[in-house]
Amino acid sequence: MVSELERQEKGTIKLTISIPIEDVTKARENVIADTVKEADIKGFRKGKAPRKLVEEKLDLAKIQEEVLKKVLPQAYIKAVEEHKLKPIMNPKIHVEKIDEDKPWVFSALTCEAPEIDLGNYKENVQKITAKSKIILPGQEQKKEANFDEIMKALMTSTKTAIPQLMIDHETERMLSQLLDDVKRLGLTLDQYLASTNRTSENLRDEYSQRADNDLKIEFALQKIAEIEKITVDEKEIQEAILKAKDDKERANLEQNRYLLAGILRQQKTLDFLRNL
Repeated sequence: MVSELERQEKGTIKLTISIPIEDVTKARENVIADTVKEADIKGFRKGKAPRKLVEEKLDLAKIQEEVLKKVLPQAYIKAVEEHKLKPIMNPKIHVEKIDEDKPWVFSALTCEAPEIDLGNYKENVQKITAKSKIILPGQEQKKEANFDEIMKALMTSTKTAIPQLMIDHETERMLSQLLDDVKRLGLTLDQYLASTNRTSENLRDEYSQRADNDLKIEFALQKIAEIEKITVDEKEIQEAILKAKDDKERANLEQNRYLLAGILRQQKTLDFLRNL
C-alpha cells in the first residue's frame, strides 16, 4: 500500500491511497468464497452449489461493493498509522480509480483537532463575572452571569481555525435536524423558507456560521478543561444516571456513558468560568 498526505486549508487532511492489486484480488476471492457458502440455488442445498454455477449468477457490482468495504477501511487505518495522524471524524471517501489489473486508488478527507489559543480568556471572562458578584441594596443574592456574555468574552480572546470539513459536517447535521422539525410541522422546506424570508443559500450560510461558532466554543471549553484539569469521576456519572426521569432514559445513559461524561465535564467547565 502506498499513501500520500496533503494538508489543505483550515486543517483538512487529504490522504491519497493506492491499494496493491494483489490485496484487491485476495479480498475479491474471499468475498466470492463467502458468497458461494451462502448461495441458495434451486436443486442444491444451501452452500453446496458448484462455484462455477454460483459465479455465473453473481452480481458483479455487489461483489465490487463488498470488496471495497473490505479493503478501503484497512488501507485507510494503515495510512493513518503510517502518517501518525489523529483524526477526530470519520473520513469522506472518494474512489479515484478502479481498474481490473491495476492498483485501486481512493482519497480520504479527514482532519485533526485544531490548535486552540485561549489568549487572556480569564481576564475577559472575569470582566463579565465580576458584575454578577456585586450584590446591590435590596437584593438577597448575587445574579448569575449570563451564559451568552461569558461565551462572547471567551471567543473574544480565543484564536482557532476550525477545519472546513468539520464545519460542513456540523452544518449538514443541523440542517437535517431542521428539516425533520419542519416536516413534523407539516411544512415543506420551501414553505418554511418562504415563511422566514430566507433562501436555501442564506439558510446554509447562517447554519455554517453557527456551526463554526459552536465548534469554536466546544474546542475552547475542552482546552480549558484540559488546562484546569477538570475531570468527571465514576461517582458523578452514576449520580447523573440515577437522576434519569425514567427507565428508558436511564438505559440510554448507561449505554452512552462516555458521551455523558463529556457533557458533565463541559458543564463543570462552564461552572468554572462562571465562578472566575
